[in-house]
Amino acid sequence: MRLRDQVAIVTGAASGFGAEIARRYVAEGAKVAVADINEAGAKAVADSLGSSAIAIKCDVSKRADINSLVAATVKHFGTLDIVVNNAGFTHKNSSMLDVDEETFDRMFDINVKSIYLMTQAVVPIMRARKRGCIINVGSVSGMRPRPGLVWYAGSKAAVNLMSKAMAVELGPDNIRVNALAPVMAPTGLISAFMGMPDTPENRAKFIGNIPLGRLGTPADVAKAAVYLASDDADFITGVELPVDGGRAV
Repeated sequence: MRLRDQVAIVTGAASGFGAEIARRYVAEGAKVAVADINEAGAKAVADSLGSSAIAIKCDVSKRADINSLVAATVKHFGTLDIVVNNAGFTHKNSSMLDVDEETFDRMFDINVKSIYLMTQAVVPIMRARKRGCIINVGSVSGMRPRPGLVWYAGSKAAVNLMSKAMAVELGPDNIRVNALAPVMAPTGLISAFMGMPDTPENRAKFIGNIPLGRLGTPADVAKAAVYLASDDADFITGVELPVDGGRAV
């Protein structure tokens, strides 16, 4: 019960990494606001977690939605300790010149601007309490990019670096900020990341670049998110933690 009595917001929590992080947090004793633009999916996850979770519809690229999410979480659970900025979006793996402007803007709104908006909403609460933990989900693509995901890699590099800068500025307030950098995993975005159908043969092409010989899983990311939010990591801040089976080496 490493997160006993902690209150967390997890965005993009209707599926994939976010859903598993929410489940692991509740298993470790936390109360969780399951936030997602997919309201039905968020409700399904929250319902499976009982009274320890609530579902809140949220478009993380909209300031009003973020503010409502934070207010509803504090009203329901009484406080806020942890925020996991997990919601993400990608363009299809393709030439950088084939990504249209609308897709580019949407991706940066969801992957980058959302963290700006969330920070505006939660840091005053955490500063008043002189404690807090923010975990931003970046990507190994933001550390070791490859052709085909140029603009996605750029957005995640921004997440990785912003996390370090935030850690420096918020350290005196006892607010820890870290980034997780996962490798490709079998989530709803896998076909877009690969730029081809999700088949065993196509997965094998990507697994060949991972020293531990498999794709990541939501459980891998969730276990790292539990650690970074727990007291075991109370002297860890500004870290860009690859959860990638050695892909970034």
